[in-house]
Amino acid sequence: MIAEGIEIEWLGHDGFLVKSAGTVLCFDPFEANASAKADFIFISHEHHDHLSPKDIEAFRKPSTVIIASESCRGKIADAHFLKPEQSIEIAGIKVRAVRAYNTNKFRSPGVHFHPKENNGIGFVVEFAGKRVYHAGDTDFIPEMKKLGSIDVAFLPVSGTYVMTPEEAAEAANAIKPKTAIPMHYGKIVGTKSDAEKFASLYKGKTEILG
Repeated sequence: MIAEGIEIEWLGHDGFLVKSAGTVLCFDPFEANASAKADFIFISHEHHDHLSPKDIEAFRKPSTVIIASESCRGKIADAHFLKPEQSIEIAGIKVRAVRAYNTNKFRSPGVHFHPKENNGIGFVVEFAGKRVYHAGDTDFIPEMKKLGSIDVAFLPVSGTYVMTPEEAAEAANAIKPKTAIPMHYGKIVGTKSDAEKFASLYKGKTEILG
């Protein structure tokens, strides 16, 4: 599909291929069909459904740049590791790591599935004159209000480990992307109905893939 002039392919779960101006970005591939090799691969955090060595190799070519959360260090070779609020620019692609964490989703009493201190991240990527936000695994957090203008936002909607559809709609209404695309459903947890509920609640433009 095309959104805001960008070609987007949903790989399932939190995975996407994003293409524009001859550049291919790949976010969090997991159990995905490698339909193209990526120029950049982004890994939001160390959980197996985001950091999948097999998928990384499937999308990787010799020149691929990998940018990953600091929490992935030691699990990926030849990568640039970022902590929240760090930035990097490579070959004209500007990348800012932004926070991704839970506020109300718990593994056990008082223990979040994605603790803030684990330094999981989302990404704001500027390329081909567009700004793309991949939220990673997160709840609706205050930092989302400071992202600036976003053309396309990928937001988790399944609940359990990440935002519910209602919370994702709140986040989208705060971020105000030109197009919001729901993710984190169809594998492990969540269904298309979560994506559809999000789309019904968000006041802006949405696209449901898959």
